[in-house]
Amino acid sequence: MEIKEIFKKSILIKQNILQDKFLWLNLEEVIDKIIKAIKNGNKILIMGNGGSAADAQHFAGEFINKFLMDRKPLPAISLSTDTSVLTSIGNDYSFDEIFEKQVIALAKKGDILFGITTSGNSKNIIKAFDAGKKIGTINVGLLGKDGGIAKNYVDYPLIIKENSTPRIQEVHITLIHIICEIVEKKLAKIF
Repeated sequence: MEIKEIFKKSILIKQNILQDKFLWLNLEEVIDKIIKAIKNGNKILIMGNGGSAADAQHFAGEFINKFLMDRKPLPAISLSTDTSVLTSIGNDYSFDEIFEKQVIALAKKGDILFGITTSGNSKNIIKAFDAGKKIGTINVGLLGKDGGIAKNYVDYPLIIKENSTPRIQEVHITLIHIICEIVEKKLAKIF
């Protein structure tokens, strides 16, 4: 049955990722960097296009409201949500600049800049990572395939080595949930 085959493929990809030591080491470091950033008064900026934009909004919502427990809101902004900003930049300049200009306006040294791109080649995310580097953000890429060009602009590449966009997105949301759960548990003890 086709439905079960798709489900099995999703499970198999996650099982294969369990063997990716580099990914897990990077994920642990990312979680530590987020906790340190929040303790230091920094924030999380998250960006993505299409389904990854929805994941960016989801991620920010879990930080600002709650994931599993009641606690103080955590500072996170999805750069994919302000339609007036997005459309004015896209119209007056270029869609390639929609995140870059927001990073320049909102980011400060020590903030965490998350870019979610299944191809790793989204120009608007790469330009924003480049702007973030100049400001001093800690750049994290939730990437797919071979990491694309974006892997060269991040401090922590979290690469899902798969070609299917839906399967990559399924793992990205799992990683987002892992980050949210562990960060929340560790910061709940402090806040």
